[in-house]
Amino acid sequence: MKNSLKSYVLNFLVIIGLTVIALWFALKDNYQEVLTLISGLKWYWLIIILSWGMLYSCVVGKILSIFARKNKKGYTTVQGIQNGLVGSFFSGITPSSTGGQFAQAYIFKKQGIKFSDGASILWADFIVYQTTMMGYVTVLFLLRYTHYVQMIGGPLLFLILVGYIINLCVISILWTMALFPKMYVKLSNLCVKLLAKLHIVKDKDKTLASWGAQVTSFTEEIQKLKNEKKMIIQSVLWNIVRMTIQFMLPWFIANALGYSLGIDRLVDCLALSSFVLMANAFIPIPGASGGTEFVFTQLYGQMIADGAITSGIMILWRFSTYHLVMLVGAVIFVYLKQKYSKESYERDIK
Repeated sequence: MKNSLKSYVLNFLVIIGLTVIALWFALKDNYQEVLTLISGLKWYWLIIILSWGMLYSCVVGKILSIFARKNKKGYTTVQGIQNGLVGSFFSGITPSSTGGQFAQAYIFKKQGIKFSDGASILWADFIVYQTTMMGYVTVLFLLRYTHYVQMIGGPLLFLILVGYIINLCVISILWTMALFPKMYVKLSNLCVKLLAKLHIVKDKDKTLASWGAQVTSFTEEIQKLKNEKKMIIQSVLWNIVRMTIQFMLPWFIANALGYSLGIDRLVDCLALSSFVLMANAFIPIPGASGGTEFVFTQLYGQMIADGAITSGIMILWRFSTYHLVMLVGAVIFVYLKQKYSKESYERDIK
């Protein structure tokens, strides 16, 4: 427990440090203009912008509740939102978002869903989200492919394309596992044996058993999904809403700050925001801190000539979609932990 606490504290310090560095680079030339822009926002615009990340979290919770009702009738959207926020918190403070799903499986168990069923829900959610996301990003990129290549160019375009390929490989591997589980087990056996010979894997049998169990669980979940077409369609549609909300916020902030971006530039904003997500595949730091802010300002700086506006958009966007959501997620986790501990104690004394 102490080691975990130390790890979280260290991750928080890394996030804060890298965020400060990223803000320094973004503000070093025009911090007074940026502060003037943000302070000049009407209070209601500021509330809408800060609430935007929470709206996204509500949609995530809705999607989780759709899958969870397969295992527990009466599972509410509010429970799904709570679960999603806890996942956002732990994803935000762990490298490569590795802690999010473990925390969500724990919350599912406390909400009355078996750990194995919770893991299946998270598998299903990830598969549908990843597949929908790659389709969404591909459409955005192809709509104005030549324009984006000319606008971005250089190392940044290369970074985005490689990030896209990595995400594409992830979903391809997942579907390969689902369609050809025996082949995947054979390939994984060969990989584990090779890694064992190189002394990278210490316990070969344990690793093989673990990989086999994961493949079996994943394949079973895919088979279940085949018979849940209505649920899948609902989830895909809600994921499209989820990504549209996520990617369009910079467009909204720009207009709120007085920099007019017409509806014709909305697609460009959706695309650029999705490219930030693709580039994040290279940033294993908690919350992709530092790198996310840098990539965002570099991409939007190509479309918005005003550096102060670009920095202002980045600060508000990042705080709404990451810092505020993570803070609310932490509060929700503490609340749920106390709530479930109290319920467990009351059951024990009866």
